[in-house]
Amino acid sequence: GAPSSSQQAGVCEGRQAGRLMRPDDANIVGNVHGGMILKMIEEAGCIIGTRHCNTQNGDRCLAALVRVEKTEFLFPMFIGEVAHVTAEITYTSKHSLEVQVKVIAENLLTGAKKLANKAALWYVPCSLANVEKIMDVPPIKYATAEEEEQGRKRYEAQKLERLETKARIDEVVPLPPNPEQYTVGFSQSSLIHLVAPSDCTLHNNVHGGVTMKLMDEVAGIVAFRHCNTNIVTASVEAINFHRKIHKGCVVTVTGRLTFVSDKSMEIEVLVDASSLMEAKKQKYRAVSAFFTFISLDKDNKPLPVPALKIEGEEEQRRFEEGKARYLQNKAKRLANKERHQ
Repeated sequence: GAPSSSQQAGVCEGRQAGRLMRPDDANIVGNVHGGMILKMIEEAGCIIGTRHCNTQNGDRCLAALVRVEKTEFLFPMFIGEVAHVTAEITYTSKHSLEVQVKVIAENLLTGAKKLANKAALWYVPCSLANVEKIMDVPPIKYATAEEEEQGRKRYEAQKLERLETKARIDEVVPLPPNPEQYTVGFSQSSLIHLVAPSDCTLHNNVHGGVTMKLMDEVAGIVAFRHCNTNIVTASVEAINFHRKIHKGCVVTVTGRLTFVSDKSMEIEVLVDASSLMEAKKQKYRAVSAFFTFISLDKDNKPLPVPALKIEGEEEQRRFEEGKARYLQNKAKRLANKERHQ
């Protein structure tokens, strides 16, 4: 149908959804899995992005996730709390759109609310008739010219970073026999998952949220093996979706420690996919990201993390790169703190 006048003007309404956190959303201590939150964020982004891109004439389309910017888990969520997810389109280019999502945690018993998570996601609209055809995105109206300019800068930066990430895709190293405790090999973990129809979009490609949930699960196993304590997701560096994963593919999700500070662990998570049906079962890298986990005591206070034993030049290189990211993020946090004081 023809778009309404408000849609033609490009004004996009926000989307809100609430969901009660259940026992199957959490670990044995009652902390909600970071992957569950990521999945909810992606669903909200996909709905608002798809709705917006279908306000124009032409092919019907579906918003496909291509990148999630750095995401901070500001507070852990618990079973029995309600997650209120709000999504808003904050920038559109010709073929992509940025959706900013916030998760507010509400304690039903006390009525207390807190911002648990916020994230920025980038989507590309793909035609339902032909998945390879990328559709135009209807423009949105900006409150100010400065708001549009800031959005354009974020768009250029993520485009550049996506290209850089494609250029440095590391291979997964097989596990050594009988690895020593606190080494990379000791905690490295993999999960193998056959993509079912329930994991997929209308295009028969895996939902970004499903992949992120699997990635968080693997990163959590790595972190737990290293510390043997309650662990939670603290943040995720940008998640890049390099290639689509189709129904019937087998995905191998591998996590390995790259850097450990006194109180945090950085875990690189790599998702490789290969078709189960096709004769050429070539593996390809589909998604990559760095997850940061922290270890908590019974009062949810951060615990010291055991040091990582480095073996070989490759591990040393990854450790130094992880340390650089850690120091850069620490400097950013301090700068933000000072700005708000």
